Amino acid sequence: MAILTSPYEQALTLLFAEIASVASDQNDAFLGTPGNLSERANENGTRFWVHRYSDALNRRREVYLGKSDDPKVTAQIAALRNRMESANATIAQIRILARSGFATVDRKAYYTLASLHNHGLFRAGALLIGSHAYGALLNAIGVRAVPYTTQDVDIARREGLALSDVPGFLEMLRETGIEFFEVPPLNRRAPSTSFAERGGARLMVDLLVPSPNENYPTIPVRELKAHAKGLPYLAYLLSASQEVPVLSSHGAVMVRVPVPERYAIHKLIVSQLRSRSSSKPEKDLRQAATLIEALAERFPGAIEDAIRAVPRTASRYVARATQVLKRHLPESAEAAWDALT
Repeated sequence: MAILTSPYEQALTLLFAEIASVASDQNDAFLGTPGNLSERANENGTRFWVHRYSDALNRRREVYLGKSDDPKVTAQIAALRNRMESANATIAQIRILARSGFATVDRKAYYTLASLHNHGLFRAGALLIGSHAYGALLNAIGVRAVPYTTQDVDIARREGLALSDVPGFLEMLRETGIEFFEVPPLNRRAPSTSFAERGGARLMVDLLVPSPNENYPTIPVRELKAHAKGLPYLAYLLSASQEVPVLSSHGAVMVRVPVPERYAIHKLIVSQLRSRSSSKPEKDLRQAATLIEALAERFPGAIEDAIRAVPRTASRYVARATQVLKRHLPESAEAAWDALT
């Protein structure tokens, strides 16, 4: 069985750190390409500025900024030009990382996350989980692994977010220009916890919260004017987190994700809770094995700490998953197996 991960060259990890620093200082991400600024004149000779860009659906947009002789507009143009130059420089750097194997998200997923970032969700405590978080964690650890594919964006929160004067979750999603709608659940009387793009596209955003038991209840998220699906043992996953950048060929945006060791062990747990007819348990185990191998070598003790924090009722799932993990984690990964046992 092949080694699951390989480290990036130091120059690439330093470049990633530079992008992370720039993204950390970014309050508002563009919800479209950086675009360009154009000065025009109307039929009366009045000169004005416009910002032209392409949105999340690649549609051309044009925004009127104000008259050229207005000092406030002049200052706004200077600030916007600096943001555009910084964004274009970051995109060029991300291109280098993407060609070297760093995980990136597609255009629509990126602008979806950018909109949530702009409203402060991640800094208020919301987390990106799922496969997009897995890719971001691999980047942050500095290892190359087998690429993953997903069009799902999973957003979770452990407790109420300290947010005020924000629109509802659906309105935040629609600010991207993508026409999201609430996906009707099987029980038509129950509120929706999933949001999808109209027109048959497969982009899906799920809102998730911890379940108080091993059931999957629907729980109101009042601060977001929405409902979420409760997931067993999600509180364990969300209890320790970090901020990392999500990379895209359209930019970089900071998000909050679980720490990688809890992500890996939680994947072991959920692999045993899923239906055996689904392909997702094998994906869970592959992701867990990849992170466990990388962490055991680079951060000794992290996996052991994550296992000690597992709720007692979930210990049997970790033990059961560890037995079948042999299909994905090579015997040669001695440090990883030592950490698990």
